[in-house]
Amino acid sequence: MWVFGYGSLLWNPGFSVAEQSIATLPGYARSFCMRSIHHRGTEEDPGLVLALDAIEGTECEGLALRVEPGTEDETLAYLHERELISSAYLEKTCKVRLRDGRIVDAVTYVIDADHVQYCGGLPLEEQAQIIANAVGGRGPNTEYLFNTAQHLNELGLVDADLEWLVMRVRTL
Repeated sequence: MWVFGYGSLLWNPGFSVAEQSIATLPGYARSFCMRSIHHRGTEEDPGLVLALDAIEGTECEGLALRVEPGTEDETLAYLHERELISSAYLEKTCKVRLRDGRIVDAVTYVIDADHVQYCGGLPLEEQAQIIANAVGGRGPNTEYLFNTAQHLNELGLVDADLEWLVMRVRTL
């Protein structure tokens, strides 16, 4: 079983990983398009977390994580508790292309564009203002941004919007 990570799963998978590879998911873009009311914000003061937004002609580079054999059921239960906390994400099995050319099916969490927490298209400045101030059950929204951007950089993956947000949030 493979899992596609594009945000916090890059730096905090929370399950045993047998293999990992840079991977590309076609048809989706990574963006801060989900209001976080649990992990990185509250219902009164929502933060923002990354989600995969279905946008034709785009692709998202991330990390495919192969689950340690024999721990698939336990991993899926953990991911359901973590990722489906508010039903804003939809669990899908998507084909991703690994850096070595293999195509694998990966459990992937994408945003439900009809969900009340969806906020696609927010200007980057508005995203920066929200991220700079929000705090949720798993800590400050800034930590989420900084950790994700750092791990993307360590993997050699460029995300210009995240790089801009890191610089802007640090100045705020």
